[in-house]
Amino acid sequence: MISLNEKLSGLKLSGIRGYTNLAKNTPGCIMLTIGEPDFDTPQAIRDAAVRALERGQTHYAPNQGLMELRTAIAEYETARGYACDESRILITSGATGALFTALLGILNPEDEVIVPTPAFPLYQSIATVAGAKTVPLDVTKTGFQITREDLDRVITPKTRAIVLNSPNNPTGVTFTRESLEIVKSAVLGKDIFLICDNVYDRLATAPVPDLSTDRELEDQVLLCQSFSKPYAMTGWRVGYLAGPKVVMERMLLLHAAQNASVATFLQWACIEALKTDITPMAESYAQRQSYVCGRLKKMGLPFPEPGGSFYVFADITGTGMDSDTFCTRLIREGGVATVPGICFGAEGYIRISCACDQKALETAMDRLEAFLQRG
Repeated sequence: MISLNEKLSGLKLSGIRGYTNLAKNTPGCIMLTIGEPDFDTPQAIRDAAVRALERGQTHYAPNQGLMELRTAIAEYETARGYACDESRILITSGATGALFTALLGILNPEDEVIVPTPAFPLYQSIATVAGAKTVPLDVTKTGFQITREDLDRVITPKTRAIVLNSPNNPTGVTFTRESLEIVKSAVLGKDIFLICDNVYDRLATAPVPDLSTDRELEDQVLLCQSFSKPYAMTGWRVGYLAGPKVVMERMLLLHAAQNASVATFLQWACIEALKTDITPMAESYAQRQSYVCGRLKKMGLPFPEPGGSFYVFADITGTGMDSDTFCTRLIREGGVATVPGICFGAEGYIRISCACDQKALETAMDRLEAFLQRG
């Protein structure tokens, strides 16, 4: 057999997709697996894309992204406290592109990346490609917050980055100021980057503490963002990476080699997205999330209190089943698809996505309750 890059042997397809596919092949199953908004992209954003096409915006965009979009993003980020200008913004293919560029751009073989766990599995995949090592920081036993003792235990001279995803996927939990101060004190002034994966911050129910806005850490923060979740633009695949100017000059070279540039007409639509009021969608997710939390409490399934996103991370250890067994049986016997916590590095939990319509959620919770009662 022709040989391939040996690092590919360490990669796996998303477990989330695997359970989704099983659900799709189970007639009548309600899918609470994928974190995808059920709303269509707002009409004004779609219209902006059409207008761009009609104006002939079908040619290459600059590698770094349209100046107009980067300027709009810089204004948005500066207004929320992350002071930057357009030179520090790089338009990417979703937050996935931002994360790949950020992590591949800073990691060398044998470097270590600390990831508070449970966590989205993409971080480990990227680290594997870079020849680096993901070091999990288990927060399930500390109220899903970071403690100084636990962080000190995993930081080593090889630590090159810490990933902060808040609100978190899969838990919906936001890090407290205390947790973030612990992280700041551990990394300030050291050769360690903070990867702030903030893709859910616009779907938070209250202001989210965020180290990306800390001016003392300005030279160490790489901010990853996406238009997918807040604006119901998952299929558009546009995001951005922001960081120190000198770092972004090098990141641009990596991005250009991977992607050249993001589709021009999509970038014009993203300018319109930044003007869009997403409050109705965010409030709808919060209401559904609250409904699911209420039902889980009545079922006796504990969960960490979410502060944003559209996920709930339910503790199913009381059932005596591991998360894979639970989710497989729930699909086949209960007609509801969720994602086992083991996919996020946390056995004994399931992730429930509330990004589907209320009626489907109500039926799904009825089925889950009946499944639990049957044992």
